[in-house]
Amino acid sequence: MASNEVDPHGGVPAASDRPAFIPLEANPELMTSLLHKLGLSTSLQVHDVYSLTDPDMLAFIPRPALALLMVFPVSAAYESARLAEDSLLEDYSGKGPLEPVLWFRQTIRNACGLMGLLHAAINGPARQLVEDGSTLDKIIKDATPLDPVARARVLETNSELANAHKSAATQGDTEAPAATDEVDLHYVCFVKTEDGGLWELDGRRKGPLKRGELGKDDDVLSQAALTLGPLKFLERGGGDLRFSCVALASSFD
Repeated sequence: MASNEVDPHGGVPAASDRPAFIPLEANPELMTSLLHKLGLSTSLQVHDVYSLTDPDMLAFIPRPALALLMVFPVSAAYESARLAEDSLLEDYSGKGPLEPVLWFRQTIRNACGLMGLLHAAINGPARQLVEDGSTLDKIIKDATPLDPVARARVLETNSELANAHKSAATQGDTEAPAATDEVDLHYVCFVKTEDGGLWELDGRRKGPLKRGELGKDDDVLSQAALTLGPLKFLERGGGDLRFSCVALASSFD
């Protein structure tokens, strides 16, 4: 959702003919509603995470937490760290069912909130709770055999996805900005895969980033995951503490 939305390949701005979405508010109820409309089981919901370091606050989240989304303002320190790390990486070209994660490059302007939710819902244990024949199920099946360029087109041309996102984005607690507005907030998703890998998924990067290995009993809110993922992420970004988090976990109902 960053104000200078870029393609991971050399920091080139997204093409003018790419679609633009209304930015999604970091509202757990709206996010949950959107995921359910797209086909994620109602046994899961999005929860506010009020602290990454206070065990008492983390105890409010049902465990295991399947994914963690960080929402933060794009700072000069973050951009510098991102570009420095990406300069050492090759462009990701993975495709097929043997990929450890299903990653999408972001080409839709202001869609980073949606990208974070998609990455949370279609990777790790959450994927097993996607309803057959749903929008999410179709996206998974259509995108899995494709390379990142073609995958991006799957999202760009999916009218069900666009309509569901627009409906959610216009129902927030605050007035929704226009799809073409400059917005400086961005979302990053952390998920744990079945093999224990902790992955950082961000459509603005050159590909999915494996941040380490987790133990059998660790979830994305475990101390090990927080140290390898969000806390290290904040350190790389210059320690800017202006962020919020939500987690995908079991529903309270």
